[in-house]
Amino acid sequence: MTGGEGEPDDLLRALEAALFASTEPLTVAQLRQLLGEAPDIPAGLRALSGHYAGRGVNLVERGGRWHFQTAADMAHLLRRDREEPRKLSRAGMETLAIIAYHEPVSRAEIEAIRGVQVAKGTLDVLMEAGWIRPAGRKEVPGRPLLYATTAEFLTHFGLSSRRDLPGLEDLRAAGLLDPVDLAMEGMLERTVTESSLENDEGDD
Repeated sequence: MTGGEGEPDDLLRALEAALFASTEPLTVAQLRQLLGEAPDIPAGLRALSGHYAGRGVNLVERGGRWHFQTAADMAHLLRRDREEPRKLSRAGMETLAIIAYHEPVSRAEIEAIRGVQVAKGTLDVLMEAGWIRPAGRKEVPGRPLLYATTAEFLTHFGLSSRRDLPGLEDLRAAGLLDPVDLAMEGMLERTVTESSLENDEGDD
């Protein structure tokens, strides 16, 4: 993390300052707007991330956005007992999971997968939390609105991308499939498989 003659690299110092001062994660494009046409911002970010690896604070990239966060093994030192202002309902979690594994997806498709109607306000709660966003309209009669997850969703759940979403075996091993959930295994298997196929197709 040094420039010539042992002096700190000006680009890395500028990136460090910009990210530290920002109240939200920043993309490379946003950093370029702040710093101008710097030589190689992506390489600088990788170098800065390497510098902070193993420290109490890490520089991480989530969904194309960079920010500093407390190292995972240090998080317990900063945790405080506090009352959650709003706990997401089971229906909300199921809806969020369907969107995450199947995005972009319409309300009707969410209801078809869950087998019940999406309660009024469920999608609003998820949007207020910043975890989902409108993602255009489906080209079918009525052109229903589609929903997808956000960069904030990835950041909140500690995911670099949707590729890091747990598979069915991971969910079962973690004890997150109770007897009631087992009835939904077929749906989950289809959803996870389809998500994997979509990701594979996106790589071609």
